[in-house]
Amino acid sequence: MRLRLTTVLTAALLALAPTTANATPVTPAIPATPATPAIPVTPATSATPAYPDPQPITGQQIIHDPTLIRLNSGGYVAYSTGGILGARLSKDRVHWDDAGNAFATPPSWWYEYNDTGDPWAPDISYRGGKYWLYYAVSSWGTNHSAIGFATSPSGLPGTWTDHGKAFTSERTDDFNAIDPALIRADGRLWMSFGSYWTGIRMVELDPRTGRAVPAAEVHHLATRPDAPYAVEGPYIVRHGRYHYLFASYDTCCAGVNSTYKIRVGRSASVTGPYVDRQGKPMLEGGGDLVLEGHGRYVGTGGESVFRDRGRDWLAYHYYDAEDDGVPKLGLNRLDWTRDGWPHVV
Repeated sequence: MRLRLTTVLTAALLALAPTTANATPVTPAIPATPATPAIPVTPATSATPAYPDPQPITGQQIIHDPTLIRLNSGGYVAYSTGGILGARLSKDRVHWDDAGNAFATPPSWWYEYNDTGDPWAPDISYRGGKYWLYYAVSSWGTNHSAIGFATSPSGLPGTWTDHGKAFTSERTDDFNAIDPALIRADGRLWMSFGSYWTGIRMVELDPRTGRAVPAAEVHHLATRPDAPYAVEGPYIVRHGRYHYLFASYDTCCAGVNSTYKIRVGRSASVTGPYVDRQGKPMLEGGGDLVLEGHGRYVGTGGESVFRDRGRDWLAYHYYDAEDDGVPKLGLNRLDWTRDGWPHVV
């Protein structure tokens, strides 16, 4: 895709990329909030944060809901919403080339969830000697959704074997099975997911099959106190004694009118409850701001975290206010305060 888009092509790209804003769903009652764990509370600060710009990048910058990994073979790959999971390759994490799509054609089962076979919001990881790619298939405004997965020996586009559905949601559920992200904790494999409805959820996966454990409990991690419960796109990482839940809040996919921002909370247990610095549970709308729009970088969200040479990096998309709101790749190093809270640098 060319870097300079006409207004029509920009609108088309945004139409392909509505990963995480399944807007204005029917809103069921929210389950009772678990008790807040005994996690040290950090005093609030009145200082207004000054958010750093993303690192400069060149080449193919257009992306939505990026997931990145450093390959064992060298270099980096990024997958994203758009196309059949659009792919980008880089040798240095600075210059990115368009590398086509993860798949040559959509698996037939995707059409059960939308008419165009469009997948959303991938998550790439490496375990058991191979790469794993989880992704969502759905339609705008519905929770008739599925999370599928594929494996590859190299992680490169065109090498993925699809394995079908890992987890699904239906219109009778009070959650939405999109925006998957994996984490291993305490010797078990977990997948966080969710968008609107009652917010962020989690299920345990069987590491042998890659699918949800049969009859697995669906844990509740985060929501908003007000309809339409605009929180989605979770990503969990472990740092020190805690697990940190990053999530995107507010409006995605509206170009320069997007209000997406990234918030975080932490928990001693991977299944929560997660709280912010002030001890407010994310199940009650809590969450500290990690990054929000500033200057030309509008609607920062759709985030993931990846490890590179011993450091954590935050990947996300933003809408470029100086380029008609085209969604582009944002990369910032993620650092940690002495009391264990993340911030972008």
